[in-house]
Amino acid sequence: MACVGCTVQTRDGLPLGCRNNGNCSSGGCNKLNTYDWLAPRDIADVEKFSIVEVSFKNGSRKGFFFNPPYTRAITGDTVAVESSAGYDIGRISLSGELVRLQLKKKRVSKDGMFHKVLRKANERDLEKLQEARNLELPTMIRARAIARTLDLEMKIGDVEFQGDRRKATFYYTADGRVDFRELIRHFAKEFHIKIEMRQIGARQESARIGGVGSCGRELCCSTWLSDFKSVSTAAARYQNLAINQAKLSGQCGRLKCYLNYELDTYMEALEQFPEKADKLKTEAGTAVLVKTDIFKGLMYYAYTNGNGRGKHYPLDLKRVREIKKMNDAGNFPTDLVGTQSFTEDEQEFDYEDVTGAVELPPEERRKRRRKNRRRGGRQRGAKNKKKN
Repeated sequence: MACVGCTVQTRDGLPLGCRNNGNCSSGGCNKLNTYDWLAPRDIADVEKFSIVEVSFKNGSRKGFFFNPPYTRAITGDTVAVESSAGYDIGRISLSGELVRLQLKKKRVSKDGMFHKVLRKANERDLEKLQEARNLELPTMIRARAIARTLDLEMKIGDVEFQGDRRKATFYYTADGRVDFRELIRHFAKEFHIKIEMRQIGARQESARIGGVGSCGRELCCSTWLSDFKSVSTAAARYQNLAINQAKLSGQCGRLKCYLNYELDTYMEALEQFPEKADKLKTEAGTAVLVKTDIFKGLMYYAYTNGNGRGKHYPLDLKRVREIKKMNDAGNFPTDLVGTQSFTEDEQEFDYEDVTGAVELPPEERRKRRRKNRRRGGRQRGAKNKKKN
């Protein structure tokens, strides 16, 4: 896998990480890539669409702009676009019919007001943009120091300079609302630029910083995931995952987004399992549900009257429904298994009690005895001194 971002993390004009100068064969160096599936098919747009999607800072932020015909800018060109204060430098990531679909997906009206694409970026624009990117890290470090001196409960996670270096956006995370009016005055006095403060969540902060997940690949939020849905521990319970916060939490400190990927499949599979079947009553005793194997369609039960961890009995869905129907009618079967048959892997299994089977060697207590002897000798010596 490629590095976090060739155009985000650079040193002396060369990218850090893979050091392939931005020509990665996997295409993994670009955050939030959008594949233009119409381009290789040589399908021309029937109706030309004048709005384009422009990506800033290697995909960390995107926007829609009106592209006049005189610019002759196409997908992949670096362009200068209008902004609220001055101009910014970005790269056209989408154009044509795909932009129309993106507008529909993001619920943006195509008849609204859009900033214009001014021109294609020249060498001076690119040099100025690189100078702005080099200023972001020291600016963030200094901004954190100023916020700490003012005792503000906030964390500045990222700083993004505009292409013309007239404006800087400070992205911060906080638990609640923060009064940063005094902070803005200090920032304006320190950096001599227009300041914009933007609060983001922990997931958005992780997406902007980037990193490598437990799977060994780049984080989903910093590569392809564009919207963040809430994740709860119920998603882990439905998938029979152990509720371990250390393993289920991502680098952002929240539950990992991948818990939602297969949740719909598990929910659909669980609809085939009987409801309110946590306890089954038989003549041998009451059995409680211990585990549900969604893939094999089995429900494992164990009797409550056994001492310690007893046998676990795998029951298929048909057998569980039969016992539940008998319990609702006031009847109790002889046992759980009945006449159902299983393979060798699905046979009832027993947890062996190893208490006393593994014996540890006796502890050596010579040191303690020596200490006791020393203490006794000292006490006797003290008593003899008192007598004398």
